[in-house]
Amino acid sequence: MRSFAHWTPRYILDRLRLTWFEKWHHSDPWLTQTAVTVLDCLLRRTDQGLEFGSGRSTVWFAHRVSRLTSVETNPVWHEKVSTELQSLQFSHVRCLLIPEDVEESRGHESAYIQVFQQFEKLSLDFVLVDGSYRADCAITCSDYIRPGGFLILDNVNWYLPSSSIAPNSRSPEQGPVSEKWAEFLKSVFDWRYIWTSNGITDTAIYFKPCS
Repeated sequence: MRSFAHWTPRYILDRLRLTWFEKWHHSDPWLTQTAVTVLDCLLRRTDQGLEFGSGRSTVWFAHRVSRLTSVETNPVWHEKVSTELQSLQFSHVRCLLIPEDVEESRGHESAYIQVFQQFEKLSLDFVLVDGSYRADCAITCSDYIRPGGFLILDNVNWYLPSSSIAPNSRSPEQGPVSEKWAEFLKSVFDWRYIWTSNGITDTAIYFKPCS
């Protein structure tokens, strides 16, 4: 049975604010408004990025970086994003359709994760994790992000503990949702990060140390 316990006055107000924002910013990525603002300042025309989970972010990134690879599991969504990119004549973006081929616990064996092997280590300026096998993507990307680069992790409150009031958030007492996410936390213990929330969901940006 679906729970509506999170439908507090605060949540309803946050939901209305988000609806209004999306009405006037319908081309922005499905990340928090604060995260989008930060990324708009961070991204450079020379950047090379990799995103897991195609969507509005794909076109948004394409306008701002030199090279982008986007990985998607859903054929319909892949076709939609690919068609939009073709209409814009964006030849610097690759859209890969790679369906889920193993269960979540074996994500490290998937063809989806093997996309990393198409890149040299320490060659990516950023990685967005907002698709399938998120824990394995988040763990693996640290070998491929250059020093000073960053990881964007959407819906982070579902997986890592925080004080977020967004629905389905993990509390500090609950800890990470799985051993893999605990492993991820250990791997980024010395990374600076910005954790953002709109009251509905959270997006975190982790910065790889330069040394």
